Amino acid sequence: MMEMSTRGERTEDVKEELRTDENGHTVEPEAPETKDDLETQTQKPQAWLWSVVYLCWYGFMVQLKPGEPFITPNLLSPEKNFTREQVTNEISPVLSYSYMAVLVPVFLLTDYLRYKPVLILQSLSHVSIWLLLLLGTSLLEMQLMEFFYGITMAARVAYSSYIFSLVPATVYQRVASYSRSSVLMGVFISSVLGQMCVSVGGVSYMMLSAVSLGFVTFGLLLSVFLPWPKRSLFFNQAYLEEERKVAAQSELARMKPDKDGSVAAQSSNVSAHSWTNSVFVQMLKELKNVMKVPSLRLWSLWWIFNSTGYYLVVFYVHILWNKVYPATENKHVYNGAVEAASTLLGAITSFAAGYVTIRWNLWSELVIGLITAAQAGLLLLMDTTDNIWVCYVSYALFRGLYQFLVPIAIFQIASNLTKELCALVFGVNTFLGTILKSITTIIVADKRGLALNVQSQFFVYFFYFIFLTVIYLGCSVWIITRHYRNQRAGEGQTEVSVATELCSKTAAASEAHCVINGTSNKA
Repeated sequence: MMEMSTRGERTEDVKEELRTDENGHTVEPEAPETKDDLETQTQKPQAWLWSVVYLCWYGFMVQLKPGEPFITPNLLSPEKNFTREQVTNEISPVLSYSYMAVLVPVFLLTDYLRYKPVLILQSLSHVSIWLLLLLGTSLLEMQLMEFFYGITMAARVAYSSYIFSLVPATVYQRVASYSRSSVLMGVFISSVLGQMCVSVGGVSYMMLSAVSLGFVTFGLLLSVFLPWPKRSLFFNQAYLEEERKVAAQSELARMKPDKDGSVAAQSSNVSAHSWTNSVFVQMLKELKNVMKVPSLRLWSLWWIFNSTGYYLVVFYVHILWNKVYPATENKHVYNGAVEAASTLLGAITSFAAGYVTIRWNLWSELVIGLITAAQAGLLLLMDTTDNIWVCYVSYALFRGLYQFLVPIAIFQIASNLTKELCALVFGVNTFLGTILKSITTIIVADKRGLALNVQSQFFVYFFYFIFLTVIYLGCSVWIITRHYRNQRAGEGQTEVSVATELCSKTAAASEAHCVINGTSNKA
């Protein structure tokens, strides 16, 4: 989900902030910066610079879990001794369910509690995961581990939005790149470190879990010393605005006491309506207008449906690798190297996406359809090959193609909305995608559903992406055809109007010439 900083404007002005241009796109007018932003800018740069550095350092350190790419091999190893069916149909599905269950509460608590407590909760969940992996042996303990993993995924919103509460609006884009880069660097270093420990150092999975536990424990210690922001996106902005109003009214009451108690009545009225007029409630009312904009609707649907397929593949691909190549020695398991390579490729494609300049309102469906078709082909290749290296390369390309479209989707959605509404749209998109992912997991993977093996699941995911491809390409054909048909019709009308205007000017010139020479065109 995309998280942005709030304006802190009065909630009555939220609807006025959204306007539409001649193309029907919702645009955000230039508005003065909030009082909080002005206060932040008047501070010395070092006051927020060191907070950003510390937060980025925290984001890097909390990703150092060298045992993470090897969780599935660990569960299938003789050390844990779970069967592939147990991991596929009983343990892994819990992640989707827990993520869906905690996503909305975590999203709201992140804003209400101002980020830091949720980051501490995330670090505690990381510690719980690796403690269970290190000491747990039963099926229930591994399912509980997946539950805590769902909490850590839901709490990522706290880190990605936290940094915007520390800096002025003028440096949002720069600090966002810093925080994202620190996370990607942490994932890359963690995967490389884990692979080196397994392949070169001959470290066991249990020792790797112990090393990961040490790193996440240090991350928990770092989270305790994070700075506490004074503002957040929705709830605390309304609180600060009300606090300013009450302070102003109190000052007025001291200057000129009101005997009939009108000041007190007005203060009570503000308190009574503070929740119903909050930014969050107003944004919920605006969601229906947002979905009327074609580009926002398209990229929101892409976010929901394609992210569902992407994460289902990511959740189960390690089981597929074990099926294709059940390595007898840990040093021949290259999950860490593949995750590092795919992370690096994803970062490169995300960076390259920023330099793609085409008419997205015309070609979006075609680009999405072609990339979705390529992903479907890669899934079919992964599902049918017996070569583990082909499987590895296909997975890296699959992730790279998805990461290429992510920044484009973020830009297409975020550039047309206010920051508050943007965060809510991404939150709703993520939640709907999580619901769809859970429904698919219940039907396809869960033992209470079809309980398909991993190769059959990937065959289902292949058809899922083929279905999306047909829809995207069908829509692109219709949109492109309509565009060029309207363009030709417009050119024809332009030629007719130009010819009519030319004839009128010629006739007028001829008549003027006759009058000057003392003649008339009339009989």
